[in-house]
This record gives sequence, structure tokens and C-alpha cells, in this order.
Amino acid sequence: MKLRLFIAALILSGLAVTSYAEQSPLGLSWKENLLTISGDQIPGGKITVWYIEAYCRAGSTARNWQDTVFPHTTKVLETSKDQTRIVLESKLEDGVVVRHTILSTKDSVNFELEAFNPTNRQSDAHWGQPCMRVDRFVGMKPEYASEGYLSKSFLFVENPMTKQPQQVFLNKLQPWSKLAKYTPGQVWAGPGVSRNDLNPRPLSPIKTANGLIGCVSSDGKKILATAWEPYQELFQGVIVCLHSDFRIGGLAPGEKRLLKGRIYVVENNLELLLNRYQKDFPAR
Repeated sequence: MKLRLFIAALILSGLAVTSYAEQSPLGLSWKENLLTISGDQIPGGKITVWYIEAYCRAGSTARNWQDTVFPHTTKVLETSKDQTRIVLESKLEDGVVVRHTILSTKDSVNFELEAFNPTNRQSDAHWGQPCMRVDRFVGMKPEYASEGYLSKSFLFVENPMTKQPQQVFLNKLQPWSKLAKYTPGQVWAGPGVSRNDLNPRPLSPIKTANGLIGCVSSDGKKILATAWEPYQELFQGVIVCLHSDFRIGGLAPGEKRLLKGRIYVVENNLELLLNRYQKDFPAR
């Protein structure tokens, strides 16, 4: 009996390895500022990211949103036939150019950004917002101001006993701020970021342990998570979305800055996710 169980386990293990090996890379497409990530390995079939929702100025926490956002345009420069690579170019009203190289693997999307100020003027392009919509993944309707997905969404705080990152689901995270220029939502400031330069939504006093924010699929088997370096903030939004918003920090004339980001679609294994994050972002 034990031998039969052992053989069955080997067969199942082999099937799992084969299944992963046979998975195609995630498919990428971009149109009208929406990046669509698709694949059989994604619960819900696809993920949409408002890419880029906004480029923002400093001094944003208590200011009207329309006075914070830079008008910008984005166009496609290159796409691969196999839908695993897209190159975009954003042009901001003040002249800043951001080139985005986006690559997919079987379980991640990798972003490499180059922000460049070709003008002779200082730019106040301070941060950018990729808005990752998670409604399909968590199995909920994309209802405005929904908080139903907070029980599926998480970030990491430092465990006071072990000094290691500890997963906390957003519905259990206290205190939960409710006062801001605009509500609802929740913002967690990135390291070293001024509290005057954030999304004008309720600002949490909680310090996060890292730059990861994510959610668990409706069946509990997969995790969808995102991170950027450097990052301005983590944000739980109002259209069933999660953000890790990247930090540019302003650009002097002729200055160039490199940024990188990740979206992970992985098995629900926190240890593996954290190891992956630390490998991709060793500075964190």
C-alpha cells in the first residue's frame, strides 16, 4: 500500500513539473493605456493594469488631484510576435520621456523603465501610478469603493519577534485611516518619502516591511503581487485595485533615472514569494 502511494506521489509530482514546464509565458498586450496580462495560469484568465494611470507632482497629499497629474501620452514602440515583449514611450507635458520595456515569463511580468529629462528645466515628475485591477483574480465584481476584497489582499509588516516580514490581510490591519482629501482607500508611504508627496487618500501610520502588495485568488491557490524599486507608496484603491507606485523623485536637466518593477502570478507560498522578491530587489 505504501509503495503504491509513493509511486502515485511520484507520478503526480512529475505531472506538476511537466505542467509548469509546458506553460506558455504570460501574454502581453497594450491599448489605450491598459496593459492586459493573459494566460491559462491566471485565475480569471487575465489581469488588466491601467498603465500608466498618472504621472504626479510632489506636494500631492492635500492638493486637488487635477493639479497633481501631469498630462501625458503613451505610444507603442515595439511588440514581439509571441506577445512576451512590449516597449512603450510616455511623454509628459514638461518634456520628460519615460521608456518602458515590459517582458513576461511563465509567472511574472518584468518592467524596466528609463526616465529622462531632455530639457534644460528641472522636472517635478515625482512618481507614477500603475493601477493593477484584481477583481477577476479575487472573484469579485469591479464595484467602485468596494472593500470586499480587503480580506483577500495583503502586505507585509515586520514581525516584532522574528524581525522578519509578516503577511497581514488588509481587513485585519489596524489602525485604518479614514480621513483625507479624498476617500476611501489607504496609502502606505515608501521609505524616505515625504508625507506631503503621496496620493491624497487616507494615509496609514503603519510602516510596511517591504514594497510588496498582493492578493490571493478566489480559490486560494495563487497569489498576484506587485512591487517597484524605488517605490513611492503602496495603495489600496477604489476600483478593486492594488498599487505599488514607482518613485521618480524629480529630474534635473539632462538627468536619467532607471526603475524596475514586477508583477508576480505565483503559487500561494509566501516563503517562495519573499525569496523571489528579495532576489529581484536585493537592495530591499
